Amino acid sequence: MVHILPHTFTKPLSNGDEVVTVAASSALDDDSPLINGLKVLEGWGLVCRPQSVINRNWGYLAGEDSTRLNELHPKVPAPLLAFARGGWGAARLLEYPQPWKSGWLLGFSDVTSIHLSRLSAGFDGGLHGPLLTSLATEPMWSQQRLYSILFGKSIPNLYGDPWIKGIATGPLVITNLTVGSHLLGSRHMPDLRGAILILEDVGEAPYRIDRMLTQWRLAGLLQGLAGLGFGKFIDCNDADDMPTNKTFNTQEVLLERSKDLKIPVVGNLPIGHCNGNAALPQGRKATLNGDTGSLSLSS
Repeated sequence: MVHILPHTFTKPLSNGDEVVTVAASSALDDDSPLINGLKVLEGWGLVCRPQSVINRNWGYLAGEDSTRLNELHPKVPAPLLAFARGGWGAARLLEYPQPWKSGWLLGFSDVTSIHLSRLSAGFDGGLHGPLLTSLATEPMWSQQRLYSILFGKSIPNLYGDPWIKGIATGPLVITNLTVGSHLLGSRHMPDLRGAILILEDVGEAPYRIDRMLTQWRLAGLLQGLAGLGFGKFIDCNDADDMPTNKTFNTQEVLLERSKDLKIPVVGNLPIGHCNGNAALPQGRKATLNGDTGSLSLSS
């Protein structure tokens, strides 16, 4: 049974549609990556509203909670809300009422907490993909993929490494492992039964990845999945002085924590904190093929 398919699907963008810049997490002190990302969107015929997120800070955050919350829910809605950067702070906004509206939300890393909360409320349009500060440096295939999703074009399959055989179909849920782990037990985590879950992370040692995946298992969340995919786990290594016979590498941890689930598992998908962060729509129906390593979106 599928539990998290959104109530309605977000319509594709058109030339002239507006974009709102949202800084829901850490403060930004360099404007060039953000401006370059906005230029990519403008090159697609979109109109970017003036932004005021550069050098705006409240401690390590990009403004007080009220400022960032109002930016997330603009008085005049826009077809696309694009997150400026990750870091930390998005989950703080979930303590407040969320007047979700239809439209696209683009970003990943820390802002996947917002994606998950919005999906759990039944809203489509969450796009796990490049942030504005990383968009301009994405390879052309990744930029084109994002364009195709936003504008309703054909979307090519993704390919990773086939780890455990089988074929699964279900709605996609994509999250940073650490961010998702910090939502467990809250109302902001979607029902994952029958879903295809995609996890990625950065800068976490194998034992910490083991600890987080064990938490998901103890909560019973991995056991009800239709399929499981792992994106990139960047800089997720033990210290250089750790003896190799007294540790596991990241791939060994991911495989060991998933091999008894009796579902298809695909590793090393081009998703996450990497140059080539393939966009994927939250909640949309997809097929994960553990025989070929492919992940395809249903038409």
